[in-house]
Formats: sequence, C-alpha cells, structure tokens
Amino acid sequence: MKLRITKQAKNKLSMLNDQNQPYLRLFYDTDDCGCGVNGLPTIRFANHKEELDKEVDCASFDVIVNRQQAIFFAASLTLSYETTGFRLSSPEGILNPIISEQSVQEVVEA
Repeated sequence: MKLRITKQAKNKLSMLNDQNQPYLRLFYDTDDCGCGVNGLPTIRFANHKEELDKEVDCASFDVIVNRQQAIFFAASLTLSYETTGFRLSSPEGILNPIISEQSVQEVVEA
C-alpha cells in the first residue's frame, strides 16, 4: 500500500500535529455506522504502533494501518487538502471527501 500526500496536506498535517504524534494512521471508522463492514476510511494521528499494524509506503510521514483494516483501503492512495478539509482518494475514486482537521487530531489507537 502506498500513500502520496500533497504539499498542501503535508503542510496542514505538520501544523495540526501539535502533540508531536509520531504516526499518521489510516483508520476505518465504524462509529455510528451500524456494523463493522460499514464505515468510512479516514486518517488520525497515532502515539504508537500496535501489534497488528503494518507500515504504509509514504515519503512524507510515518504512516501505519491495522492489517485487518487495510482491506478497506486501495493499494494507491492520495491525501490532499481542500478548503473544507482533507480528502482521501484513490485512482478508483474518492474514499472520503471531507476529513475535518479536528477529526485528524483525535488520537485513536486500533
């Protein structure tokens, strides 16, 4: 799995990481979505790697994803920053059109 982060997104992530979290986590958020297969691909800062985490190829940040959640993400991803927030997309389409700055800062461990 590979994640490309645009320059604008990289700059915004650096500004938001005021807690100096060492990882950016690809996270499949299932809160309030019904069951475990209904969810929304998103990103969060993370304090540490978990046993089931694997690294994601990314030149800009140390990015991780839970091995079990990796199936919900495309092999090639792009994280961009738009005026309304972050956008996670793949060559197949947009996975999450609006990821708020606030939600990125919510540290969630897998």
